[in-house]
Amino acid sequence: MGPSSILVAEDQADIRDLLVVNLRNAGYAVTAVADGAAALAGHAEAPVDLLILDLMMPKMDGLEVCKALRARGSATPILMLTAKSTELDRVLGLELGADDYLTKPFSLAELLARVKALLRRADLLRAAQASPAAGSAIRNGALEIQPAKRQVRYRGELLEFTALEFDLLLHFASHPGRVFSRSQLLDAVWGYTHDGYEHTVTTHINRLRAKLEADPMRPELILTVRGAGYKMRDEP
Repeated sequence: MGPSSILVAEDQADIRDLLVVNLRNAGYAVTAVADGAAALAGHAEAPVDLLILDLMMPKMDGLEVCKALRARGSATPILMLTAKSTELDRVLGLELGADDYLTKPFSLAELLARVKALLRRADLLRAAQASPAAGSAIRNGALEIQPAKRQVRYRGELLEFTALEFDLLLHFASHPGRVFSRSQLLDAVWGYTHDGYEHTVTTHINRLRAKLEADPMRPELILTVRGAGYKMRDEP
């Protein structure tokens, strides 16, 4: 099995070259483009294991590329790079299907850690789908999750989730009643623990509740344990 392949889309040549050199030194097969349209065309021609997209690019920005790829049904992990640090920009990227983001300036060590975590999560997903137990459904009252199909039904309705929303929900459902801190969830689901990114967990919890709860302000499925974290209710 060859090295994992990564497509970098970054319009600033110095940053693009820095990313390519360091990712190749880390053992990855890397291609690079300078705009969003080229990234979308390149991935269609030769799909890769991971996409690194700059948010602000000519022709198509990172959000547009992300949205187009997800509309095509691509589940390729996406790491978004952004010079903007507002919560809105972060949430928009995740809402449109990005798996993670980094705000510039960032350290190369942190970038490589995120890349490794995203690729590891993709490998674990493929292994889980290939396992004999992958067809087993997980149920909690009216909630039914089919891990191999990555399908969720709640109260008989088939619901749509982003990749990370699904992984987070599956993690809760696999451990009903167990309390997880935001740092533990970052480590287990995202694959890293890094101070300052716990709000990413909160954003995803809120989105899960918006899709699952009759009243997201008074959740009955994914519960807040004050001062400790979150849990899925024990199976009724």
